[in-house]
Amino acid sequence: MLSTLIPLFNDEQSVTAYSLFTLKKNYLLNPTSIGIAALDGAGSISGLEVLNSIGIETLSDDKEVFVEVNHISIYSDIAGQCKVPNDRVVLLLSTKIKPTDEIVKRVSELKGLGFKLAMRKLAVSDFESYTPILKMLDYVLLNHARIDISKAQVYFSKLFPNIQLCAVNVNTQEEFDKLRENGGYKYYEGAFFRVPHVKADTEIAPLKVNYIELLNVINDVDFDLEDAADVISRDAALVISLLKIANRLSRNSEITSVKHACAMIGQKELKRWINTAVTQELCADRPNEIIRMVMIRAKFAQELATLFNFAMDADELFLMGLFSMLDIMLEKPMEEALDMVVVAKEIRESLLTDNGKYSDVMKFIKSYEAADWTEVSRVMLLRDISDKQVENKYIESLKWYHDMFGLTE
Repeated sequence: MLSTLIPLFNDEQSVTAYSLFTLKKNYLLNPTSIGIAALDGAGSISGLEVLNSIGIETLSDDKEVFVEVNHISIYSDIAGQCKVPNDRVVLLLSTKIKPTDEIVKRVSELKGLGFKLAMRKLAVSDFESYTPILKMLDYVLLNHARIDISKAQVYFSKLFPNIQLCAVNVNTQEEFDKLRENGGYKYYEGAFFRVPHVKADTEIAPLKVNYIELLNVINDVDFDLEDAADVISRDAALVISLLKIANRLSRNSEITSVKHACAMIGQKELKRWINTAVTQELCADRPNEIIRMVMIRAKFAQELATLFNFAMDADELFLMGLFSMLDIMLEKPMEEALDMVVVAKEIRESLLTDNGKYSDVMKFIKSYEAADWTEVSRVMLLRDISDKQVENKYIESLKWYHDMFGLTE
């Protein structure tokens, strides 16, 4: 089963919850599953299967997770399927669920079991007929392009004051800024956090200049440990982090200096640590989700190396993932951002064009992040990659991130 998380943000661009999108069967790889057979297991909720198998903490730390329920699975034993705390799960009711007396009764039962409830893509013309269900909802996800939010806010605040309004399909920073300024929405969902809001003439903060210099030192073909130590010494946060790692590796010897710590760790491990640590620092003034996404993206790219016939280039793919949001970190167009760092030609071309050595990996990851299952399925079919292989790689990436950075946001 393929799965990916789409975050919901508040006005401060802090993540408040995730929508879990899944693909249970790849119909391009399993054409015989189309038709009546596609209804097999329709009572099971794929999102809950993912939560149960991976664990809600690994997936979302302390955030709620929206899980879609359709007109068939709503009648299944949802409480029995759910192995995580019910109050951490938001059941996202499909609009195929009609407000019949039986459905209203079932929704009431689920509410009584402690689940939170939401609906997506509910048309304005359907508000009145869905009143019995709306009274029990915690969230309504509205397409902001089709809604007069000022009128919707008056309507919901008067009739359904407990509902939180969420704007979906927010795809640019400009859209987000306008919606936030006008008010009315509690949360937002969309790709705007993936889109760089760049200012080509923006001066890079001095601290970031230091980080860029450090990246350039350690990504040189054969960098000098002393040069790296000199740049690390300028930043207290990096020094502390470095010493912690060195002390774990050398419990029986005293670390006397930054240069000693660098030598203790070694060139390869130092390079890996610096690329990761510096990326974190470059993202420090960006929304929290950026660092989560870029780290998972880097690890996912590394994990996919063998599936895309790049087994020997796994480290390069990891670095490509780390640099894939350099434009957002530095608030520069990607080409300008890449001009500031030492990066292999293959990585640069793969981030700037569709014809780079690793471009197909990057495009696949972006399609996966956006739950574009049609494109993901097409690539898997062409490359003879199975659902299980991709699923395992993604889960490994999530677990790696949680183990390294979980609960630090």
